[in-house]
Amino acid sequence: MKLRRYLEKSVRDLCFADHKMAFMSGPRQCGKTTFAKMMLNERASGSYYNWDDVEFRKLWTLHPRQTIRQSGGGTKGIPLIAYDEIHKARGWKSTLKGIYDTRENPVDILVTGSARLNVFMKGGDSLVGRYYHFRMHPFSLGELFRPAPPEPGSLIARLMNRSMQKKPEHHERYAALFKFGAFPEPLLAQNEKKARLWRATRIERVIREDLRDLSRIPELSRIEMLSALLPDRVGSPLSVNSLKDDLEVSHETVRRWIDYLKALYYAFEIKPYFRSVARSLRKEGKIYLWDFSEINNPGPRFENCIAAHLLKSCDFWTDAGFGSFDLHYLRNKEKQEIDFLITHDAKPLLAVEAKLNDTSPSPHWEKFLRQTACPCGLQIVGVPGVWKKDGPLITASAEEALLYFA
Repeated sequence: MKLRRYLEKSVRDLCFADHKMAFMSGPRQCGKTTFAKMMLNERASGSYYNWDDVEFRKLWTLHPRQTIRQSGGGTKGIPLIAYDEIHKARGWKSTLKGIYDTRENPVDILVTGSARLNVFMKGGDSLVGRYYHFRMHPFSLGELFRPAPPEPGSLIARLMNRSMQKKPEHHERYAALFKFGAFPEPLLAQNEKKARLWRATRIERVIREDLRDLSRIPELSRIEMLSALLPDRVGSPLSVNSLKDDLEVSHETVRRWIDYLKALYYAFEIKPYFRSVARSLRKEGKIYLWDFSEINNPGPRFENCIAAHLLKSCDFWTDAGFGSFDLHYLRNKEKQEIDFLITHDAKPLLAVEAKLNDTSPSPHWEKFLRQTACPCGLQIVGVPGVWKKDGPLITASAEEALLYFA
């Protein structure tokens, strides 16, 4: 089963309508290649190229413009050219600029990569103005039911009005998502043995292949150890000092390795929001995994699942041009905390607390909603069948609340 992906309309309307290039980065095996091939199948002409193909590497090195010339056009319509993982090529930006600037006929170009493409955009390249960058996430509950993500402007009103109609299949798909994770292959297969094998293979390839290509560092086994330690740190302020003791390396080394894992979409970090928050933390980030199925403890796994949904919405709304959306958390030095805060252009939009089994409102809501002037609070719980509204605070089951996000 192939599902249409949530970025399709944005790529068409924002990039291909004006023949700008679309750059798409995201975790390995989140669906970028499938997305590219589905879009290609809808065209009368075009080509898909992968850097792992030896023949393509020769063509790219010797005659890169041929990748467009041999892909049709003219009476066949505008071709789509998909380049997968070309950021691994030396000087790929200059080559791509040459291809784009010397096109003889209109052509749409999609560039995908499993490392953050903006990591490779540093330096004196001049691709600015020629592309838009999109971050593809794995599936979310909302995307399993509708390919077109909701816009942020009506988020609070839709929550307050409980505008989504609850259906029995919401519970079924949420249960599968929580058990198997959000990545397409294990989620759609729903086979525990295959999911374990897929997970082990993905981690190995991220570190042994992608990290090697990104960093050229020799300490791959140590970074594998770090990746094994991170699932137990999910949801808590990250102690680099604790990790450096466990790994027997310096503070700077641990931080550099975490940055590598973030760049490769293995983990992501959110920082505290401290504007107007009395005695707020300012530096300590919280770490989460892109594949929350790696986490065995159901409490942290639930929190990570919520974090993944919220980050996906923030990234989509930002990449689609709705403004600058960021994900933070709220915590003060008295260890009072609300798990997440979505900001729009640096202003609080929605605070979110994740509670696996506790449907009672967090005692910290009143303080943090008042200090941040946040218009709404949402407590998402793992208990099915819950929806309660008390002023600006909503307590709702994950199987229903997550439908409101991208």
